[in-house]
Amino acid sequence: EGGHDYDGRPIVPFDEIAMLRVARQIRAGGIRSVAIAAIFSPLDPGCEERARAILSEECPDASVTVSHRLGRIGLLERENAALLNAALIELARATITGFITAVRGVAAPLYLTQNDGTMMQAEMAAALPVMSFASGATNSMRGAAFLSGLTDAMVIDVGGTTTDIGQLRRGFPREANSVVEVGGVRTLFRMPDLLSIGLGGGSLVSADGISVGPKSVGYRLIEEGLVFGGNTVTATDVAVAAGLAEIGDKRAVADLPRNLVQRALDIVRTKIEDSVDKMKTDARELPLIAVGGGAFLVPDRLAGVSQVSHVPHGDCANAVGAAIAQVSGETDQVYRDLSRDEAIAAAEAQARERAIVAGAERGTLQTVDVEDIPLAYLPGNALRVRVRVAGEMASSTTQVSS
Repeated sequence: EGGHDYDGRPIVPFDEIAMLRVARQIRAGGIRSVAIAAIFSPLDPGCEERARAILSEECPDASVTVSHRLGRIGLLERENAALLNAALIELARATITGFITAVRGVAAPLYLTQNDGTMMQAEMAAALPVMSFASGATNSMRGAAFLSGLTDAMVIDVGGTTTDIGQLRRGFPREANSVVEVGGVRTLFRMPDLLSIGLGGGSLVSADGISVGPKSVGYRLIEEGLVFGGNTVTATDVAVAAGLAEIGDKRAVADLPRNLVQRALDIVRTKIEDSVDKMKTDARELPLIAVGGGAFLVPDRLAGVSQVSHVPHGDCANAVGAAIAQVSGETDQVYRDLSRDEAIAAAEAQARERAIVAGAERGTLQTVDVEDIPLAYLPGNALRVRVRVAGEMASSTTQVSS
């Protein structure tokens, strides 16, 4: 028993005797990874921390994940995130140890990118692996912002099999406000709001040109594509035939029927226009930044788009986004007996401190996102406030070691 109410008041006292009994059962069962979740623990982590202390004393070899370190208030999704983290933690430690070994001797700290477009220290990534998986598309969006100089725009990242479409706000990907499912499990990770479609450089083009994708040759493009000496018509072959790209042997697609090429390009245009329209939050025309290895498939003019930017080095946007990633801090709290401005100020102060602890330079911190929701039917003018801040990594010359 334990946990807290929405305003941080204890629901019932924490049952240390029961926790001790469970810890001994865990030790007897040889369990090596444990997840702990308590009601409203992001508001008051006391119960989770006491449970962790008991587990660490009784099971010193076990890895313990406490859900309040994973962020937001929702119990079910936070509990699921803690379970996923506990399941991944041994793999994460082995993987990150490999990274550390690979860069041993480099006079620089090691950071990993997170799935919200920022980064965290390797030690934190080893403890919280769920914060770093699926960060590829996020890195591409951050890289697109850097390469284009645009901070508010749509981004399309075209790969070999799929295309991801999202929106930049203040230089960061717009976050998904709804539940994010990972492998069919409901979570509340800070992941970008993306739409993925089956379109890429390796997408198969039907013989009559009336379908492009979702099937793809994927990484086998350099073996099966016509321009690489294969016998499969792909979106890349169509683009080369139309003069949109200079890849492989152009002579191999010289005999492709012009009407097939045009029909395929029209389908690509329609898919992109429809997808961009779905991801826009209003009717305004916005600029679109095209990145990724298959960005040549994106036309220079699109309905609902004010300007299409094919940025230099767009095929490396993912790596650029990782290299320029900032350090962030987030808080998700319920405040009572405070005005809206006072509650937001309190949340910003807490988020800033968390960012500094994570390795951010205090003077560079900026507020990236603010969301406040009045909680109806609760006393004390209750207000839920979520704030995220980000800043540059604090200068450090610490040598990477194991």
